[in-house]
Amino acid sequence: MGAVSGVGAKSHADCAQYHCGKDSGEPETRKGVRFERTVHVSAEKPGIIGVLDLVEVDTKTGRLKPVEYKRGKPKPDPMDEIQLCAQGLCLEEMTGQTVSEGALWYMQTRHRVPIMFSDDLRAQTLATIAAVRELLNSGQTPSPDYGKRCKACSLVEICQLELLAKRDGSVGYVEALFIV
Repeated sequence: MGAVSGVGAKSHADCAQYHCGKDSGEPETRKGVRFERTVHVSAEKPGIIGVLDLVEVDTKTGRLKPVEYKRGKPKPDPMDEIQLCAQGLCLEEMTGQTVSEGALWYMQTRHRVPIMFSDDLRAQTLATIAAVRELLNSGQTPSPDYGKRCKACSLVEICQLELLAKRDGSVGYVEALFIV
């Protein structure tokens, strides 16, 4: 959702410049929409928890809309949409109302992208949650997969995956010295 257990906190602080007041927790109302920030959510069925950047609440209908802030620009893979849909699933389970859409705000393009929570996106989201749970339960750490997308990641400074991906062969050389 937002950050996971303190990881990425620096990146969210960096993002404050483009969504002023996001983490203040103070709600405000403008033009019939109440803006709730830093909303803690959970959903027992899929077994997920998180902290949402923003939930917009229509003051007339009570309709909820999660909004996720991203540092970069829209990506070719659907991971941002899946994260947002997971937020919608949490809101649905917590409130009992259908959450049919959300929005992604990208800092680099300064553009808001509306996202409909279609049946296909919901299925992708649940499949991703199941795959992550399976990975966690396996106790295995996946091998590094450094790529262009890493430069747009809010965790790039913490992860430093580029260093792991650029093996120089010295490890093998040192290991070979001590083989009996």
